[in-house]
Formats: sequence, structure tokens, C-alpha cells
Amino acid sequence: MKIVISLIGLLVISSCSIEPQEINFGTDTCHYCSMTIVDNQHAAQLVTQKGRAYKFDAIECMIDDIRRREKQQIAIILVNDYSNPGSLIEARSATYVVSDAISSPMGANLSAFNDANDAQQLVDSKGGQVYDWQLIQSNLRQ
Repeated sequence: MKIVISLIGLLVISSCSIEPQEINFGTDTCHYCSMTIVDNQHAAQLVTQKGRAYKFDAIECMIDDIRRREKQQIAIILVNDYSNPGSLIEARSATYVVSDAISSPMGANLSAFNDANDAQQLVDSKGGQVYDWQLIQSNLRQ
């Protein structure tokens, strides 16, 4: 009986881990708009305090979804690094670029960068505007 209780406890603990899930490009769908996630440079993901992962085809879909949530429910916010396709980075510390030269899946022309220098180089060569996490959320509200 002790073994059964221990196994149930272990199962409950392991099922509530707070960690991102792999995004299966071409298969997974966006939690917000239901489009298939195909772009590995613009996808995003958030994980709740209960360990539930939500995947998005674009950063702007995730930001719109975040607006509907209680902030304390969110544990992890990730975005794809434009310079390293398929690589998820912490959204709160990323640098964002809105540039007409780079289309994103939902049309906000929004990309995220792990390296602020990469973001600035893109803006210098193709045009656009650089934002941090707080400013991009405010900018998308307009």
C-alpha cells in the first residue's frame, strides 16, 4: 500500500512540472488564433504556474493572450530568437524589433532577439524600431 501511495505522489509531482514543451512546427496549433505553427523565427510559448504550456504562432498572439490572464498565473514566457530559428529565449529579457522588412505570421512585423546588437543591426540595415518587453506590450495595444 505504501508503494502505491508513493507512486501516486510521484506521478502528481512529475505531472505538474513547470517547463516549456517542444514546439512541433507544422503540427502544433496556436492557442490564441488556432493557426498551425510553422514559422520557427516568430513562435512563442508561455507556461503557467500549474505547468500548462500554451504555444503561439506569433509573439503578438501570445501578448494578446497574456492580456486576458492574471499575471501571477504565468511562470515562464518564451519567444523564438529571430537570429537562431527554433531557439526559445526568455521574453522579458529579449529585445524586440518591429520592421516592415520582416513579416511575422499575424502581421505585426514583430521579431525577438536574444542579442540587442543583432536587433540594432537589423534596424540599421532594414529599418524599424527597437523595443524592450514593457514597450512592445504597450506598443501592440495601440
